[in-house]
Amino acid sequence: MAIAFDELRILLIEPSDVQRKVITQHLNQAGIQHTRGASTIAEAKEEILRWQPDIVTSAMYFEDGTAHELIQFINRNDLHDTLHFMLVSSEHRADQLEQFKQAGIIAILPKPFTPEQLQRAITATMDLMEPELLHLELYDIEDLRVLIVDDSLTSRHVLRRVFENLGVEIFVEAENGQQAIDILEEHQFDLIVTDFNMPEMNGRELTQYIRNSSAHAHTPVLMVTARANEPQLANVKQSGVDALTDKPFEPAAIRGLISRLLDQQ
Repeated sequence: MAIAFDELRILLIEPSDVQRKVITQHLNQAGIQHTRGASTIAEAKEEILRWQPDIVTSAMYFEDGTAHELIQFINRNDLHDTLHFMLVSSEHRADQLEQFKQAGIIAILPKPFTPEQLQRAITATMDLMEPELLHLELYDIEDLRVLIVDDSLTSRHVLRRVFENLGVEIFVEAENGQQAIDILEEHQFDLIVTDFNMPEMNGRELTQYIRNSSAHAHTPVLMVTARANEPQLANVKQSGVDALTDKPFEPAAIRGLISRLLDQQ
């Protein structure tokens, strides 16, 4: 059964008492009634196991660690199926943020954030938690064959969950472009979803292979990457990528892209 908006449980992890109160007030104004707070990584770990929140909203830096350690803790305890992570930070350096984008978090909110930004992040979480079948004109969604290529296990997990919520049942996963090519030599797919930065072979090189392959040249390619806005990706579409979107992504955006890519054929 889908959870109601006002039933969401959010754990807010913020070292500043003042900031914690301000963000809690924003959450209450957005309609979130069930919140708890923690000021350290240690407190947060205890609260996660004890309370089992739906969403963790966390700052980046603490006196006893970083938000990245929290994400690792969530993954080690196999909580990523039920617990969603939202980062709230004034950090703007791309290299610092990329590890969070690659970790499959649902949103990165700036400090300070607007009510609209908070609402979009919570809505994205609800979309991830609530299955809603996608109806396509040219395909039966349960027969759709999807190849997911990403070196991040967590990112593959989040993408797979989005597709499962849409009704997709047939998946194959690869950790890099070369592994994907080995799979493509044996199997056909209706959609290929790939990251850009990967070891051995990146997403652009994989896409070029696909477009030069007689067996897969017309297969739609969706690139989901942590660096969608960087200049080095400006010419990625010229390599044959059909659509490009950023990490973290909104499930509704993925839904729209899939509809456009598959129903325009």
